[in-house]
Amino acid sequence: MTRSDAQQVPNQSPPFADVDLFGIDRPLQEAVAANGAGGEAAALEAGPRDAAALDATALDATALGAFGRRWGTAAMFEMARLADQYPPRLKTFDAEGRRSDTVEFHPAYHHFMAESIAAGLHASTWQADAARAGAPAEVARAARFYMVAQVENGHQCPITMTRASVAGFGGDATLAKMLMPKLMSRHYDPVLRPWREKIGITLGMGMTEKQGGTDVRANTTRAEPDGDAYRITGHKWFMSAPTSDAFLVLAQAGGGLTCFFLPRFAPDGRINALHFQRLKDKLGNRSNASSEVEFADAYASRIGEEGAGIRTILPMVQLTRLDCAISSAGMMRAAVSRAMHHGRHRHVFGKPLAEQPMMRSVLADMALEVEGAVAAVMRLSRSFDLAASSPAEAARARLLTPAIKYAVCKAAPVLVCEAMECLGGNGYVEEGAMARLYREAPVNAIWEGSGNVVALDVLRAISRDVEAARATLAELAREAKDLPGVAEAIALIVTALASDTAEAQARTVVERIAVLAAAAALASGPAAPIADMFARTRLSGRAGASYGAAALDAAETRLLLGRVLPDF
Repeated sequence: MTRSDAQQVPNQSPPFADVDLFGIDRPLQEAVAANGAGGEAAALEAGPRDAAALDATALDATALGAFGRRWGTAAMFEMARLADQYPPRLKTFDAEGRRSDTVEFHPAYHHFMAESIAAGLHASTWQADAARAGAPAEVARAARFYMVAQVENGHQCPITMTRASVAGFGGDATLAKMLMPKLMSRHYDPVLRPWREKIGITLGMGMTEKQGGTDVRANTTRAEPDGDAYRITGHKWFMSAPTSDAFLVLAQAGGGLTCFFLPRFAPDGRINALHFQRLKDKLGNRSNASSEVEFADAYASRIGEEGAGIRTILPMVQLTRLDCAISSAGMMRAAVSRAMHHGRHRHVFGKPLAEQPMMRSVLADMALEVEGAVAAVMRLSRSFDLAASSPAEAARARLLTPAIKYAVCKAAPVLVCEAMECLGGNGYVEEGAMARLYREAPVNAIWEGSGNVVALDVLRAISRDVEAARATLAELAREAKDLPGVAEAIALIVTALASDTAEAQARTVVERIAVLAAAAALASGPAAPIADMFARTRLSGRAGASYGAAALDAAETRLLLGRVLPDF
């Protein structure tokens, strides 16, 4: 071998880039079509029609395809690498020694923020025309959020919080009237200045403290009345997106734990007294800044009544948990599509890796997991669309949001790890996207309630409205029809909930509910064989603990792999 021969790079897969993230994703296409409303779903199935490419309320193939092609470019994937490789830096003071509390980001991060805001991912579901009963605004946004998660996840945090914060206004019409025009703007303005002077703004949240974490009732941050406003003194252990224009924070007031609107600037134009102590050095989610902050008599205004803080933020939590599940499903899709792409191009023992029997079993099993995840999150998004006009769908969303968040976010790290292994050593190095996905995958299982917390929330949702929970489970069983394992899953759930050890069995109950919901969502779609495979291997039991151990025959494997990626 000559030196020039050694410098050749044969038998390596080409870059996975310049793809239509919607056009190559048949499970997503079917999930969107199954959860559309009337003419929108029919238009998606019939073919493209005129639509605004970046309108996050549009549900047709033209708009979703344009979005998928825009986010699937090589340039976007490269910017995702840069945003991760060059994380934000805290600047506590300026050159003259004045307190500045600013954060510097790589330009790639700002690019993603501008793209997502231009697409309306931060606010499209609050548009007046999107809020009409039955409109598929949540599904349309979820499809885009799912595609964005396949590219860059860190900036999704402020996008999610801005969108969810609107639900926390708690009926405060005055606050909503002031903020909504700026929140609805498609203009991203990262400049540090008072929110009233900006065209578009973003909102963050500050809830958890070092001594309590998820147990926000243990918060010690205090809020003292100051005329019509309040002064906040205390700290937050995790406050993501500290460059937001304002924050919703929890603090103890005279009447108990209360929600407050805390802007970066006080009404007199001076920077408000929230001091960033440091940025968190995180495992993943590196492009996004998460901070520890102290409040030193910071100006804030109250949202809702004193003592109603938990009740005020609960609608926000539901929306952020939905986004956690969507994002994790998107990461799973990204991992499997890259593993499949590599397998098609990498040859071992004389033929492509994706044609080796054992690898085909692994890829097919992972593909089936993604099929269930995308079906579940899109059907859940539809419940959010219908909740205002349907008590049954509202009850379904209350029960299934924490359950699906639990299951999908738990599945993502394991699946990404297996997909990374499909690439061998190339998957483990930072030059590729798999290592970044692997570091990113655990965050959604922790954010907005770790596994035990959301499992307990499912039990609370059931105990608060037993009849609604029973009706939801009955509807899931009806939708799942005669799929394998449905009756057994319902029996297990009912028996566990009636036992004296219901809390100890909460994870088992939640897993069964989530898998049943995914099977029901698949059964409502056009691919009946997929629903049967999913139920048989997930509800009736798995042959083994790892991917590739499911009992799928050659025809089923071929069907699943053909749905992962078309030839392109």
